[in-house]
Order: sequence, then structure tokens, then C-alpha cells
Amino acid sequence: MDGIINIYKEAGYTSADVVAKLRGILRQKKIGHTGTLDPAAEGVLPICLGKGTKLVDMLTEEKKTYRAVLLLGRETDTQDTTGTTVHETDFGAFLGETGQTAEAFARKLSETAAGFVGDYMQVPPMYSALKVNGKRLYELARKGIEVERKPRLQHIYRIDIDRVDLPRAELTVECSRGTYIRTLCHDIGQKLGCGGCMEHLLRTQVGPFLLENAVTLSQVEKLRDEDRIPEILVPADRVLSGLPEFHSESGELDRFLGNGNPFDREFLLPEAPGLTTADGTADSGALEKMSVRVYDSSGRFVGVYRYDAEKKRWKAEKIFL
Repeated sequence: MDGIINIYKEAGYTSADVVAKLRGILRQKKIGHTGTLDPAAEGVLPICLGKGTKLVDMLTEEKKTYRAVLLLGRETDTQDTTGTTVHETDFGAFLGETGQTAEAFARKLSETAAGFVGDYMQVPPMYSALKVNGKRLYELARKGIEVERKPRLQHIYRIDIDRVDLPRAELTVECSRGTYIRTLCHDIGQKLGCGGCMEHLLRTQVGPFLLENAVTLSQVEKLRDEDRIPEILVPADRVLSGLPEFHSESGELDRFLGNGNPFDREFLLPEAPGLTTADGTADSGALEKMSVRVYDSSGRFVGVYRYDAEKKRWKAEKIFL
């Protein structure tokens, strides 16, 4: 099988668990996931199969959207409620001491969260799979060892406060790859002065993959038994539908494409939309920034090509033949 299945990862499974179980369900070895979710987290986890695994790095780069529950007044070593509490604040007493009403605090929460929108230097948590000197951070953390971690630049596209029922707040966060939502919850709590951690996390979107279209492992197993897996297997070119498409009309060009060879730009211009100026000539600026989906004359998806401005030709980025 070649393509992508939009899996709903249930709580209790690691992303690696999902891959292992799918290998057994689908009896296929070549499978990869597109970005880890913590075991306690749920939601969208696109899984690539066969030639679809060539998309893993591209899908990993996609924006991600989450719904999270922020619990205020508690800090833990894992920055979520699965960890050991390291500091706790009586939230009612905190409001009294700071002279804030619940309504005023909710406004402050909204303002504080908005301050994280944009570029954000985030220190990765100790309980994470990142490596320092060849060791996973969580392995060190379990031994009681804490090491210095360099902040990493992340980008928060938006944070919506969907509901406030103190000491909890429900957030929707759209962010770049590699953003730890539990660390974001921790950082918001620190800014507010009361501390905070993440109580629940649901990933609702990864690029074009949405929560409402995700299927559980048990549903995949049922569909396999009914010979209906093709219904949920998304072809690689559909995932790349945001790229312009080009269909070869030349047997000569097909010979280049069949071997994944580069080809001259004259084959592609001026027919491809977005690659020409108003007078029909090549738009060099657009060419240098653009990738296209290429199909041969039979309609078969060949792969993704990118323009090489120096050599004035199209060069293969990903071949799916």
C-alpha cells in the first residue's frame, strides 16, 4: 500500500506503538509517522505507508492545531498532570491575595496568552525525546538529572481562549512543528504568577489532515477485514494538492520522467499557472520559489520537481514511481 492514513491516536499509545500495531494490522513493514504525540495525548497522527513514507519530512513541517486544557495553580516535573507536582498554589487564595476577581483574571489570561503569539523562544522540557550528548532527555530526567537546554525558536500562529472555568482554561493553539504545548501551558502559568500545567491535549489538525476524518486502530482493523482500506488511504499527490500540477503531453518528456531525470523548463512553460507573467513570459522570481506536482502523459503521478535557476531546468525533489 502506498499513501497516508489519518489515524486517531488514542490515549495510552505512543506514536511508535501506533506504527507497530499498524504493521501488524496491514502486514506491511514500510510505515512511518509524521511527528510524535505524548502517550497521554490524543488526536490526529498521519501515518505514511510504502512510497508515502517519502512525505514524512514534508508532513512533519506542516502547521499543527491543538485543543488543550490548562490547569492553573499546579506545576509538575513533566509540565502536565501525569507528572509529580513540584509546586501548588491554592487558586482561590491566589486571587484573594492579588485582589483579582475571576473575570479580571480571565481577561489577564487572554492578554497573557496573546503575548505568546508570534515567534517564541521555548525551552524544551526535560521529559522529552530530544537528545543532549547522545542521551534522551527523558532518560536523564528519570534518573533525576537535569541538564541545560537551549531555547528553540517556535512560532505560534494563534491562541484562542475557548472557555474559562477557573482554575481551568480551554485553549486552541495553532503552531509550528516542534512546539511543546505542555511547555506553553507551563510558561503561561509562570507569566500569570500562579503556575500551570497541561491537563489534556487533543491534536485536531496536521496540515490537510483533520480530526473529523481520523480513524482509530480498531476501525482500521475492521476496514481491513472488509477489504475497504482504499477508502481511507490518501494518495500522496492528494496530500500535495496545494502545489501546482503539470501534466506531460510529450513522449520525449516521459522518458526523462520515467527515470526521475531533470528536464528543461521549456517543457513546463508557459502552460503552468503561476509560473508566467501577464505577458506570458517566464516569471523567474516565481520559478525559483516553486515546486510542482508532475504527471506523465498517462496521468501517472511522477513526483515533486523544483526549479533549478542556475541550470534553468526542473529537478526532482521526490519521486513516487
